[in-house]
Amino acid sequence: MTTYMTPTADTITTRTTAIKLHGPEAFEGMRRAGRLAAEILDALAPFVQPGVTTGQIDDIVRQMTLDGGAIPATLGYRGYAHSCCVSLNNVICHGIPGDKVIRDGDILNIDVTPLLDGWHGDTSRMFLAGDVPIKARRLVEVTYECLMLGIEQAKPGNFLGDVGHVIQSHAEKHRYGVVRDFCGHGLGRVFHDAPEVVHVGRPGTGPELRPGMIFTIEPMINGGKPGIRMLDDGWTAVTRDRTLSAQFEHSIGITETGCEIFTLSPTGLHQPPYA
Repeated sequence: MTTYMTPTADTITTRTTAIKLHGPEAFEGMRRAGRLAAEILDALAPFVQPGVTTGQIDDIVRQMTLDGGAIPATLGYRGYAHSCCVSLNNVICHGIPGDKVIRDGDILNIDVTPLLDGWHGDTSRMFLAGDVPIKARRLVEVTYECLMLGIEQAKPGNFLGDVGHVIQSHAEKHRYGVVRDFCGHGLGRVFHDAPEVVHVGRPGTGPELRPGMIFTIEPMINGGKPGIRMLDDGWTAVTRDRTLSAQFEHSIGITETGCEIFTLSPTGLHQPPYA
């Protein structure tokens, strides 16, 4: 049985198995952190060009996060030494920034989480470098559609299984594979909290969505089968069949009537301009 809790001063910063039901203060904190996260991704758009390294992207993210009065939540997290994740082409998630050069035709996901005044603004989106083939563009578009269809189901009285079901159905309709090995998660003052948000499912199953819940939806969609392979660095996940992969992520909060997306771009860049 799913357990819910109203967090106290002692529990709000503690990871629990119970799903936290947050109040107005948390929603306001998440709005500020989410907006900063979206602004950072907006500012990256002109820099994602062939010839730029993923390490240079990481440097920009770190400086913008600090300039915004926050710190990168990933920096030092479980030994991770960077301010964002940059996942190119067949990398599903947790790509480590470094000397890798972005090339013409690449697609890449950039995942940022500024920690602002104790609140985590977690979001990612896809970027296209140069002249990207139609097949890759279509994967990116469908992945964004999967995210937004899932968000449409995020409302009181529905279940997490409803969210996963629409994502899975839409992806598989296009003969894409939905990654099962990674999922969305609760967040707030805790980076990764309950519940786990799986991107497959059956309607009417899983935890019931209630006002005050805050979590991410972040489907990872492979151009082929859903299988993954972990690299020796312990972080990077790639497609087992070497097909392309795409991901979009928003942080949301369940309200009395639906949900609020905390990580929308103030300039509309959260959605593919080519969709």
